[in-house]
Amino acid sequence: MPKDVPPRWDRRMQQRLARGEAAALGELYDRFASLVHSLAHRVLGDETDADRITREVFGYIWENPDAYDPKQGSMRSWVARVTQGQAVARLRQSEVGRGSREELEQKVRSANAAARADYIVTSMPAPLRAALELAYFKRRDYRQAAADLRISEDEARRRLRLGLQLLSTANALPQEDTARPGYGPPGYGTPR
Repeated sequence: MPKDVPPRWDRRMQQRLARGEAAALGELYDRFASLVHSLAHRVLGDETDADRITREVFGYIWENPDAYDPKQGSMRSWVARVTQGQAVARLRQSEVGRGSREELEQKVRSANAAARADYIVTSMPAPLRAALELAYFKRRDYRQAAADLRISEDEARRRLRLGLQLLSTANALPQEDTARPGYGPPGYGTPR
């Protein structure tokens, strides 16, 4: 499949949303609500604000289904970018007057990196995620992870290395590269 052709599910979902199918919004919500909520919570650190952002993101998607550009990536990636943009905008609003601009921008950069890391982990293939979870949460080395996963030690090292390489990209992109004006709700990607 050519790289610029979105997956069939993404195309169909966008068409259904554009036709105003409420069931499509429900399906989209079922698929991505936990991603949206966890990203918003990671940025804002507050359950109530994360709930609010979740409602806002799905409201935005319902009202603007054509804002999704399949040429820019998967619907999952777009939903994550919209969420991150909304959460960062909310963080900036809530922090105005509480500290210096530099402190605020550092919080925004940290929140963006954390949200991107969460998204990377939830998006990576299950075998990589399982190896990383064993290493991080259960403090297993590659030999122990190999035994727990019933794979070779070489395969365990490969999975851990690849998983860590993917995670290392969370800080790799300058935030300006991830914020594209017009590709998200109002306030998303606007100049600071």
